[in-house]
Amino acid sequence: MVIDGSTHLAVGQEINANHLRGVRSGLVTGTARAFYLGRTSQVWGIEIQKTDGQLVCVSRITMAVIAR
Repeated sequence: MVIDGSTHLAVGQEINANHLRGVRSGLVTGTARAFYLGRTSQVWGIEIQKTDGQLVCVSRITMAVIAR
């Protein structure tokens, strides 16, 4: 479900993150995937990886969808 930004906002309700290893230099890439897209809430999973594919962090965020 796409949120119409003119009528609704998505705000963080809960976040959990596990940092698996540090990165001292270089780039990291985050990939988000929707687990649940409802009318009043959304749950997303995020994976952050180094350029060599090593997993750096896994995270989950629950968003509340509210009227502006």
